Amino acid sequence: MARTKEFDPDAALQSALELFWERGYEATSMADLVDRLGIGRASIYATFGSKHELYLKAMDRYAETREPDLVVELSQPGPALPAVRAVVRRFAAEASSDEERLVGCFFTNTAAELAPHDRAATRRVEISWEHIETALHSALVRAQAQGELPADRAPRALARMLLVLLQGVRIVGKASGDPARVRDAAEQALALLD
Repeated sequence: MARTKEFDPDAALQSALELFWERGYEATSMADLVDRLGIGRASIYATFGSKHELYLKAMDRYAETREPDLVVELSQPGPALPAVRAVVRRFAAEASSDEERLVGCFFTNTAAELAPHDRAATRRVEISWEHIETALHSALVRAQAQGELPADRAPRALARMLLVLLQGVRIVGKASGDPARVRDAAEQALALLD
């Protein structure tokens, strides 16, 4: 008779996500995972595979729980430009708040740590960035169609600029103790939408 799992795999995955998010991939050992998840190595391997496979599953969980909010926020009916402005300002506020800036964004952290040498992680980061860019682009196209954004602006290029700004804000916010730095950058970028 097969033994039943004596732990909740969903809760264990969430705990792994939080640990990887706090420490990063390289700084998290299997011993750290065993301690945080409260389950043995064999159970981790049997349920999630290797440390790397667990990390990728944690990335997938993060994408499922964090990104839909942004899409919903940018696709509300009515004026689109205020939603874009609110998203940029929210990212800047999160990046400069003491609580958020210490951990940063899991995908941005992954890009900085693993992108040069981990194709699977990099692909997940790229997919995340494509979702953000697409959501921004759609909102900016709507803003232009509704007369909120001047006709001579290129929504795709603006969406890409905002994506790069948002990722930069996350990196600078994490490393800098000066919240004005990210707020000022966000406001300067938003001025390009006028």
